[in-house]
Amino acid sequence: MSNSLDDAEIHRIVQNVVQNVMGSTARETIQSNGKKVVAIGADHGGFELKEALKSDITALGFEVSDVGTNSKDAVDYPDFAHAVAQAVSSGKAWRGIMIDGAGIGSCIVANKVPGVRAGMGYDISSANNSREHNDTNVLTLGAGLIGVALAKQIVKVWLTTDFAGGRHTPRVDKIIAVEKKYLK
Repeated sequence: MSNSLDDAEIHRIVQNVVQNVMGSTARETIQSNGKKVVAIGADHGGFELKEALKSDITALGFEVSDVGTNSKDAVDYPDFAHAVAQAVSSGKAWRGIMIDGAGIGSCIVANKVPGVRAGMGYDISSANNSREHNDTNVLTLGAGLIGVALAKQIVKVWLTTDFAGGRHTPRVDKIIAVEKKYLK
């Protein structure tokens, strides 16, 4: 019997240690119904797309936690991007999805929250790569740049793609180490 650990197991251990040191949680957030929680938010420009995506996320077997906005009335995207990122960082959500006009501003905001690795999803390849290579836990979408059909495909790929580990693990660990330097 071998006592060696594979890359995925080593990454899981390192993630748990780093997250515990940073005061966050690496455990998957699961509701009492046994489903992983996905926090979703949008500004007024992303409201309709957010509403269209919620049923697809539920159909994939996830619990949706909608942090707003709840209408097409003008609001500021940083407020909702922060709410999504905070839900992920605090462990209230397993992953998060934020939708604004272009997805850029929300990505910037989300990446300011410790423990969050947000990536923009603009096609299926970017969604896949951000999960496999970067272990993103927040996805940002630009409602003004992609249609509903593409957004649904991106979300499905992003939610169902695992982190590949292996050669990507040390790189993600370096991202976490950079963040940790500035948490003092």
